[in-house]
Amino acid sequence: MSRFFAKLLAAFALLAAFPAVAQPVDTGHLEAELVARDQSIAPGATTYVALRQKIDKGWHTYWRNSGDSGEATRIEWTLPPGWTAGDIVWPAPKRQPTGPLMNYGYQDEVLLPVPVTAPAGAKPGETVTLKAAATFLVCEEICVPEDAVLTISLPVREGLAEQNPAWGAAIAKTLAEAPAPAGLDAAFQKKADGSLALAITGAPLKGADMADAYFFPFDSTVIDHAKPQAIERGPEGLTLAITAGYAFQQPETPKTLAGVLTVGGKSYEVSAAEGPLPPAASGLGPPPAKRGGSDDGALGLPLAVAFAFLGGLILNLMPCVFPILAMKAASLAGHAHERRAAQGQGIAFLAGVLATFLVLAGVLIAIRAGGAAVGWGFQLQSPPVVAGLALLMLAVALNLSGVFEVGASLQGVGSSLASSGGMVGAFFTGALAVIVAAPCTAPFMAPALGWALTQSAPAAIAVFLALGLGFAAPFALIAFAPGLLSRLPKPGPWMDGFKKLLAFPMFGAAAWLVWVLTLQSGETALARIFAAAVVLALALWLLGAAQRRQAAGGRPAVLTGLGALLVIVAALAAVWPNYGEGTAVATSAGSVGKASVPYEAYSREKLAAARAAGKPVFVNFTAAWCVTCQVNERVALTSQSVADAFKETGAVYLKADWTRKDAEIEQELAKHGRAGVPLYLVYGARGGDGVILPQILTEGLVVRALKDAQGR
Repeated sequence: MSRFFAKLLAAFALLAAFPAVAQPVDTGHLEAELVARDQSIAPGATTYVALRQKIDKGWHTYWRNSGDSGEATRIEWTLPPGWTAGDIVWPAPKRQPTGPLMNYGYQDEVLLPVPVTAPAGAKPGETVTLKAAATFLVCEEICVPEDAVLTISLPVREGLAEQNPAWGAAIAKTLAEAPAPAGLDAAFQKKADGSLALAITGAPLKGADMADAYFFPFDSTVIDHAKPQAIERGPEGLTLAITAGYAFQQPETPKTLAGVLTVGGKSYEVSAAEGPLPPAASGLGPPPAKRGGSDDGALGLPLAVAFAFLGGLILNLMPCVFPILAMKAASLAGHAHERRAAQGQGIAFLAGVLATFLVLAGVLIAIRAGGAAVGWGFQLQSPPVVAGLALLMLAVALNLSGVFEVGASLQGVGSSLASSGGMVGAFFTGALAVIVAAPCTAPFMAPALGWALTQSAPAAIAVFLALGLGFAAPFALIAFAPGLLSRLPKPGPWMDGFKKLLAFPMFGAAAWLVWVLTLQSGETALARIFAAAVVLALALWLLGAAQRRQAAGGRPAVLTGLGALLVIVAALAAVWPNYGEGTAVATSAGSVGKASVPYEAYSREKLAAARAAGKPVFVNFTAAWCVTCQVNERVALTSQSVADAFKETGAVYLKADWTRKDAEIEQELAKHGRAGVPLYLVYGARGGDGVILPQILTEGLVVRALKDAQGR
């Protein structure tokens, strides 16, 4: 008998540990009750008590914004002294079309959690009763107002509460899936036809299924709920075309749109300010930007191809490709009087250039299709890539210096050239020329590439092929021009000295890439890249020794194997594991070069503040790895006349440093139809769009632009 009473007491104790739930109330078309997430609550703690609605089949209740008709569920709490209840945590609603109307609400069953907080003076051991008067509008074809008075008793206990086994998991799931801010950027614009364009971007949207995307506003007057929301996907988000509501017909229109975005089975709370739309939210690319009176948005495929071809031609004059092109010129000189061999090398060089541009275009298209925003030179934003290229330039320089040989031909960098009469070497020289051209952007290239990367894959590939044709055209044509070939000097001993001379620009390229690496990853990267360089130099010296031993009839296997092993070690040391974050180039106000022109790191907020203050603004989109950018800064942006112009006009100088990947800068580049740097924008003191300056700057050009901006 005593054992029976012990079990009975244990059962009562177990029941006492659970919140006491009153029987559900049938209001007519739904059952309502209060259910708790936790079995108890500690003094001063917060738990969640949910209003559960089990709705009759075919009927529905309403979200916080009911849409075109209806009314949201309301709860009035009656609590003990010191106890407080917060706002309802609303789950994402479903659309409820009713004739010509569109409403928002819930069907079947829904939990509406509410945070409830106990006072710090709540006494452990007591049980409190929470009371709520709930009112519902329950609708099918007709709507019926219903209400219920509900109670729940909750024990007060010290310590961490255990989850209610009956409803805890369901309430926790509702809270986890409820819309919440997720770092999304949003903006909206009112169009001339009265519609609204709502653009939303952010990491949660990359790769999401946009087919069911929908925006539920908190305010019932800002949109026409019954009209469809057209969806346009972009690389980092989407743009919704929404019909404006009654609020936008008033003299004072809303400046923000707040609500819930549902997409891909998930929901996010967003707040959009009125202003420029982020281009990464659109699949059609950025809006047209002023460009010295022209409109890049209307470029079209024929003009883009023509611009790309011209840009490729001019790219041959950029300083980053001088060393490679000098090597190619020396190679052609070696075959100047062998017409067939020269033509073969011209074709192979062209093939290497085109193949590399096609690979680069494919990578860019694939990355952008996956939702990322990248542009010309994007690979140089990766420290491992920069480190790998630095070692490649060092290897080329050591080859030219005679430390080791890669085939017998001068232009045979990166491949064994003993076969095919040097044509394989010409192919890889073309590939290497494209690789080292990445830090440069020639005139005409920027609008062409900016247009291409917002178009379909075939159009983008056509533009990249035109760029490659322009880049390879001079040397390919020279190979087929007997008159020009005959003017080149005949092969002789001079070629060996010229080959060794060409090693020094490659040493310089390696040193410059190391400098870029330190800007990206800090000075600690120096020790790592220098160690990798020493190991690589030793490896290539061993390979050269093996080559000389083989030429003398010896056995080079050991030296060759050791050299190959050290090459692998050097490569791994340079690129793996990833480098840490370095110090940005333009993190604070500073000075540029000899003329001490003050600048600040770019941000949209600083740009807006300077323009609001009525000041001209010069924005320099640059990168440490961009040779064109660096030349412009040292030639045109550090002169005394430019410094004086900044002082006289009161212009603000903002530097947008793209040395490392930066989503905000990528969006601004895309907004102005650009796929890479440099980009120079000048904003007038009286407002208006920014004027885009040419990519090659002069002192006079910058001075005139600043003075013009002062008066407009």
